[in-house]
Amino acid sequence: MTGTTSIIRRSDESGISLLLIRLVLGGLFIYMGMNKVSDPVDFLRLIRAYGMAPETPPYLLNGTAIVLPWLEVVCGIALVLGLWVRGAAVLIAAMLCVFTPVVMARALQIHSAEGTPFFKIAFDCGCGNGVEIIWIKVFKNTGLLLLSLLALLLRSRRFGLAALLVRRRAADIGCCPGAPAVCCADEHDGDSEDLSAVPAGTTDGV
Repeated sequence: MTGTTSIIRRSDESGISLLLIRLVLGGLFIYMGMNKVSDPVDFLRLIRAYGMAPETPPYLLNGTAIVLPWLEVVCGIALVLGLWVRGAAVLIAAMLCVFTPVVMARALQIHSAEGTPFFKIAFDCGCGNGVEIIWIKVFKNTGLLLLSLLALLLRSRRFGLAALLVRRRAADIGCCPGAPAVCCADEHDGDSEDLSAVPAGTTDGV
């Protein structure tokens, strides 16, 4: 058990694991979001069919069809760039937690009404990939949810824009390169920076 924990810790510190998760998860959400953006009318129709938003007043339904695809794209870009990783991961996890039960409920309705075997049910769930076999879709969504939780929990922020911005900010205020614990907030917490411990006088003239 200790050996496994050590491997996970080393993988986190290297930043490779989180980089791969960011690229896979972010790339998929950029792709799916852009597919929805390219055909907003079809996405609006699917949202109405699933009852995911009230039809009155109309702006709620229309707003959902407009905002959700762009939210997916923005979250995907944030993950790929390594910027606001935790916030993007939380939003993606929230979307998956909402959409996956809705798709599952729709599949169960079809199974109950038509008697179609559950593992043969397939339809366009509005995820941007066209018609999909639903049990496979639910399985994939569960995997994406696990990836988003890992992106939220892993601490390394190497290979990301956030870590680069923190280092540049530290350099701008005269942070000593040999003292990352003081003001560089190292790359394990790139979503936020702690400059409170900078020695007095290092910000003079900034």
